[in-house]
Amino acid sequence: MGDVLWTPPADVRERSRIGDYLRWLTAERGLDFADYDALWRWSVTDLDAFWRTIWDYFQVIAHTAPETTLARRTMPGARWFPGATLNYAEHVLRMPGLADDDPVVLGYSQSRAPVTLTAAELREQVRRVRAGLRRLGVGRGDRVAAYAPNIPETFVLMLATTSLGAVFSSCAPEFGTRSVVDRWQQIEPTVLVAVDGYRYGEKPVDRRAELAAIRAALPSVVHTVLLSYLDGQAAPPPATMTWAELAAETDEAMEFAAVAFDHPLYVLYSSGTTGLPKPIVHGHGGILLEHLKMLALHHDLGPGDRFFWFSTTGWMMWNFLVSGPAVGAAIVLYDGNPGHPDLGALWRLADEAKVTYFGTSAPFLLACRKAGVVPREQADLSALRAVGSTGAPLPAEGFSWVYETVSDTVQLQSLSGGTDVCTGFVGGVPLVPVYAGEIGCRCLGAKVEARSADGTPVVGELGELVITEPMPSMPVGFWNDPDGSRYREAYFDLYPGVWRHGDWITVSERGSCVITGRSDATLNRGGVRLGTAEFYSVVEALPEVVDSVVIHLEDPEGGAGDLLLFVVLADGLELDDALRRRIAGELRTALSPRHVPDEIHQVRAVPRTLSAKKLEVPVKKILTGTPVESAAATGALANPESLAAFERFAKERTDR
Repeated sequence: MGDVLWTPPADVRERSRIGDYLRWLTAERGLDFADYDALWRWSVTDLDAFWRTIWDYFQVIAHTAPETTLARRTMPGARWFPGATLNYAEHVLRMPGLADDDPVVLGYSQSRAPVTLTAAELREQVRRVRAGLRRLGVGRGDRVAAYAPNIPETFVLMLATTSLGAVFSSCAPEFGTRSVVDRWQQIEPTVLVAVDGYRYGEKPVDRRAELAAIRAALPSVVHTVLLSYLDGQAAPPPATMTWAELAAETDEAMEFAAVAFDHPLYVLYSSGTTGLPKPIVHGHGGILLEHLKMLALHHDLGPGDRFFWFSTTGWMMWNFLVSGPAVGAAIVLYDGNPGHPDLGALWRLADEAKVTYFGTSAPFLLACRKAGVVPREQADLSALRAVGSTGAPLPAEGFSWVYETVSDTVQLQSLSGGTDVCTGFVGGVPLVPVYAGEIGCRCLGAKVEARSADGTPVVGELGELVITEPMPSMPVGFWNDPDGSRYREAYFDLYPGVWRHGDWITVSERGSCVITGRSDATLNRGGVRLGTAEFYSVVEALPEVVDSVVIHLEDPEGGAGDLLLFVVLADGLELDDALRRRIAGELRTALSPRHVPDEIHQVRAVPRTLSAKKLEVPVKKILTGTPVESAAATGALANPESLAAFERFAKERTDR
């Protein structure tokens, strides 16, 4: 059991948005809940009633009213709010509680000076770009693709596109040509908006050659729009218009296409580390309701807040972040290297932008801890109420570091979910304490359970993470999957009618959760299952170890198999037998003798995706003889050259 690091204040129900929602439930529905657990149980049992309260409490603007809340309670195939028409962008631009001259978008960048948009300026920019897209012939169902970073223009483009009922898709400009083409050839966009390049730290990165290659590989693209972001004056190639021309002055009024609840909003992609990235289609209504619920009730965001999450446009956390104005929160965007000039940069940004909710990844927090960063000594973080962590499990020592060096009064919310649902389904809420190393709760409306090997639900022990009731933000489907077979295969093959997410989870008696890594990268020795997250927590606590990846190669004849640990060491260090013994000793003491590696090897880098996730499964495939090009899509990697060491190692093992 983790130590209690934060406790809800006695008047939490008076001060929080979820407290206001509970009062509304009593006044409007005659419902009273003693605690969060009772509220959660109702939310995952009476799905119709719960999601209808989200619709009514947040005053969703319906162009036509829904016939019912949930017409079909099955997975896949649940039908939410049939008959309703609405528009996601209309709700983001409603910006409840904000005046026209209130700042709502604060864009910071290593490529140019900061940009601030007020509520009125955001609406005006969206109106102009929407008219520009209409001039290019964009209409309902057409796809608009953005090869652009986390800057205000990308947000404006997304809202303009979706206001028309067209479908948005973004790739971060650090994505390689192959990675982008693998995504967009599947959805065939007609308009491509792209930057000419960007700065990463002090390094200028020109992307015009990549843009030309992407454009050549996408015959569906009729119009290309160039946003000159790197040098501010790049000449557009032939047959290309500029962003200024797209956003030109116009008299055309702002309107919002009334679309069905499940009309495609945007297409996100699985990481694409093995095979083609899965094109995951999210709908207007499902994303709207899920984000209203999470941002207001779980993250406690509203007017007066400044919401930041470090993300690129290639990660679902960008889509999550930019829904902030729908609950009245201003959003803080950042484009650049989070470690430049040092790991204190984002904390100083939080001070400058007066961030109230600081979201980042677990690897970033752990890197700050390892580097000895003390944010409160570098920045005034008095505005900060909460810190969010996702992307990987955050171990107990990461929690302790936040409370010791950032602030002892913030609520630290570790959350986990995915691109597949574009949200977190386990996370934090103002009503429950923070325990070191634990995710506070299962989120409202998300019936998350742990399942044992025989499929029965378990509490207090490790199991497969499943979701046993539908959620509105589950995908509408995959693009170009007419019979739904790819979608079913991705989530519903193992347990028919139940969503299997692919993580190991332990749900405690008190409702908190611990996720211990991907279930397809599990370590299983002598019948003991262990998620990789615990392994990394021990190994990477050693000052000499910068990064690591652990792989279990099963014995086809049923033996213990080989447990291989690869470590990246601090500059100038070489792995020797003394350090091997120390690593083995730490693992033996902290975990069990079964988890002492058979071999420990030094590598220069651990392969990671562009959103910093470790590539355990592709490394395992390479080590078992799969060619690199089949094991991983190198364009989806931050450091594809890192795979070569594992390929050499696999060859040496075979030659032994």
